[in-house]
Amino acid sequence: MTTDRQVTMVGAPSLRPDVAAVGEEPLLEASGVSKVFAARGVQALDSIDLVLKRGQFASIIGPSGCGKSTLLKIMAGLVAPSGGRVVLQGTPVLEPRRDIGIMFQQATLLPWRTTIENVLLPIEIRDGSRAANARRDAVRALLDLVGLTNFEKAYPHELSGGMAQRVAICRMLVTEPAVLLLDEPFGALDELTREYMNVELQRVCLQKQATAFMVTHSIPEAVFLADVVYVMTPRPGRIAQVVPVDLPRPRTLEMMTEPGFAEVVRRVRSGLDRGGHG
Repeated sequence: MTTDRQVTMVGAPSLRPDVAAVGEEPLLEASGVSKVFAARGVQALDSIDLVLKRGQFASIIGPSGCGKSTLLKIMAGLVAPSGGRVVLQGTPVLEPRRDIGIMFQQATLLPWRTTIENVLLPIEIRDGSRAANARRDAVRALLDLVGLTNFEKAYPHELSGGMAQRVAICRMLVTEPAVLLLDEPFGALDELTREYMNVELQRVCLQKQATAFMVTHSIPEAVFLADVVYVMTPRPGRIAQVVPVDLPRPRTLEMMTEPGFAEVVRRVRSGLDRGGHG
């Protein structure tokens, strides 16, 4: 989808068998999304159009203050748009919903609750303690999936930063959402841990066949994780360029040194440079 503004589509993806399959069915669609913060006299977003297909991982990148996180909050139903709308599975997103999973930069685990209790919190809040207790086996399977098999009774102070974020991933997945919205989920971690968590997030998303949309400031991270990268202009944020990522999955850290990866990074960086002048 395009607007009356120029949006550049760089590099049409090829349908290779070693590239993760993405359905053609639109799962989430943002149409003409704009946001003005009237009290501050700031227009954060201007006519954002994007489509997230079922099973697709999309990243969005742009300069600080361009409205990336505001867009994600609108997609999550946490902030109302000033114009346009977001539709998920055919229904407008007007408030937070059970079929939307959200993860932020900080894990925000409750310190007095164990790992399994923190993961079960969304179920407990929405459906009560009995429903939460009935999901304990499912949560243990999630903890196994992210490598926290022996930490279900651990408290947050006993976990590393990366482990805490893995708990947050499980908490996001426990309600079996249709779409995952991630706002700089590993931005507070050191570089080595962040790279490891990117590999883990890819593995979990592939195993769950998840549909995800991630805000990031890191071009390599955006390219490593995504099937498509949206490049935003400075405020007011617009989609300046759409860069498909035609790289095989599962992706490895070693791939980040290869020419194909470097070429996609170059295209994203070029889009940022052009957007910064337009």
